[in-house]
Amino acid sequence: MDRLIYTAAAGARALVQRQDGIANNLANANTTGYRADQVAFRAVPVRGDGAPTRVVSLEASAGFDERSGPIEQTGRNLDVAVLGKGYLAVQAGDGGEAYTRGGALQVNDQGVLVTSAGQPVAGEGGPLNIPVGSTVTIGHDGTVSAQPARGPAQTVGRLKLVNPEPGELRKGDDGLLRMRSGEDAPADETVRVAAGALEGSNVNVVEAMVGMIAASRQFETQMKLLQTAEQNDQRAAQLLAPAR
Repeated sequence: MDRLIYTAAAGARALVQRQDGIANNLANANTTGYRADQVAFRAVPVRGDGAPTRVVSLEASAGFDERSGPIEQTGRNLDVAVLGKGYLAVQAGDGGEAYTRGGALQVNDQGVLVTSAGQPVAGEGGPLNIPVGSTVTIGHDGTVSAQPARGPAQTVGRLKLVNPEPGELRKGDDGLLRMRSGEDAPADETVRVAAGALEGSNVNVVEAMVGMIAASRQFETQMKLLQTAEQNDQRAAQLLAPAR
């Protein structure tokens, strides 16, 4: 009897986690540069005083979907979209370096080039400081130039663009990617960006909705199995009860 209970309960728990992952992807269907989460599960024996004859399913991060999202032209000079493979380097909230595809940049009150979430954009020589009153242009190779109201344009620096292997990256709770080794990824001279454009989320909404419906139906099946186990237990108790 307990085998049925363990199987159904473990399946229900795994399906709840799967629904959480799909729901998070759907919530970020319109987030610039978002990479859809991928969730997998692995069987783990239940450890106890006896033999490990029971297993439960535990969530195992399968990483993220590395496919590029659609490119939308915005015409805004501070918007950049990474073309093909590659990422923008930014300074995360913990002070370390992280990576993103979200290229909706802006200049904060201190004149520092930051992302829409306020994270300073990393340049190859450090943070990029924009002179007050300047018009910013970004080249295909990530070169950032500032054109003041008077005088010639000046090069501020160059965006740090990286291109590590997908297996070397992990996604944090803040949505940013980091190297699994904890080290900073080296700059890649071959990565190119398109100015005046943004990359959308790579979440397939239709596929995610179908997955949500399927997970919901599978969850109902697991709950019915638990109800069946309870009914079988009650019937067994009645059969084994002493006659009065």
